[in-house]
Amino acid sequence: MQPTQTPAVSFPYWRLSSFYFFHFAILGVILPYWGLMLKGRGFDAQAIGELLALLMVAKMIAPNVWGWLCDATHQRILAIRVGAVLSVITFISLFWAESYWPIAIGMLIYGFFWHANLPQFEAITFTYLRDQASRYTQIRIWGSVGFILSVAFLGWLVDTHGTEVVLLAVLVLFMGLALTTFSVAEPQALPHPPSQASLGSLLRRPVVIIFFVAIFLMQTSHGPYYTFYTIYLEGFGYSKTLIGQLWALGILAEIGLFMVAHRFLDRWPVHGLLIASFLLAALRWLMIAYWPESLVGLILAQLLHAASFGLFHATAIHWVHHYFRGRLQGRGQALYSSLCFGAGGAVGSLASGYLWEGIGPHATYLLAIVLPLAAALLVSSCIRSQAFVADPHA
Repeated sequence: MQPTQTPAVSFPYWRLSSFYFFHFAILGVILPYWGLMLKGRGFDAQAIGELLALLMVAKMIAPNVWGWLCDATHQRILAIRVGAVLSVITFISLFWAESYWPIAIGMLIYGFFWHANLPQFEAITFTYLRDQASRYTQIRIWGSVGFILSVAFLGWLVDTHGTEVVLLAVLVLFMGLALTTFSVAEPQALPHPPSQASLGSLLRRPVVIIFFVAIFLMQTSHGPYYTFYTIYLEGFGYSKTLIGQLWALGILAEIGLFMVAHRFLDRWPVHGLLIASFLLAALRWLMIAYWPESLVGLILAQLLHAASFGLFHATAIHWVHHYFRGRLQGRGQALYSSLCFGAGGAVGSLASGYLWEGIGPHATYLLAIVLPLAAALLVSSCIRSQAFVADPHA
């Protein structure tokens, strides 16, 4: 008799996917257009970099606070619902904030509640997936769909109605995100691995340290792109609609990668996929630095988003799931979010804000190339000393 196989989909696919759709649809408004809205209000590049860095600071703090709370109480979905509702309430304050400090405080507070949710929802998704972790990208792909729809539609809205429409768009999407959290039930917890390593002992392992340093460097290199790409292209005469379409093209490439990522993860070693994503990210920043006036060059650079984000994220989160199991699951996802997208994003946004006016956009993108190359060297050195994905519970 043949052994019974686990069904390909044994989890609430659409309910999980809808959360990713709205979460990344919000990013599809904030990343391309929030800086543009701030510029329209008279803020310079330094102030824009500082304000967007505050969102990343919130992402450094909130996931770890929420991760500890959820792992201690085992009430992950309740915490996610509370965070989502408070995101809506606190974001409303920005409709009355006009000067630097009220905007800064408002962004820090709503960012704290918003950024608390994704790592914990990732833990819920992997709990539902159980032994099908490599199929995570088939759910996560709907986040990319949400991003692409919002970035394309908002480009047209901003062109026709001005940058202040960004506030209303984000509020509507926050409300949609909050509603989706009430459709997902708390999954049955997975059993803890036998003889599970403690969090402290895991974090002292060289392979874990090198992994987190590498992903920090990778995300920091994205600072000029996420903070100033729209403003950069606007300076070369591109319309906001076309810029939105270029953002959308990058996400289309990401979607294509997510559709086949599980095959890569089942076939190729994690360290090799990570190194490939680092090297292709460096190539992408080089192309943006040298070909801003070539639409063909920009299109090719955007297609590399499949590697610099899609392949990188799919591989990195697979690695985190491999190392941080059971009672460490929430904190592992929180560490990935806070050190990569939080700390890396904050440093990248802040540094690019200062460099943009100091040494110029071209040199800023050239400096960004150094960071993924350094990450590739770090992971390569780790391979020589020990397997990048070994049994973390041995």
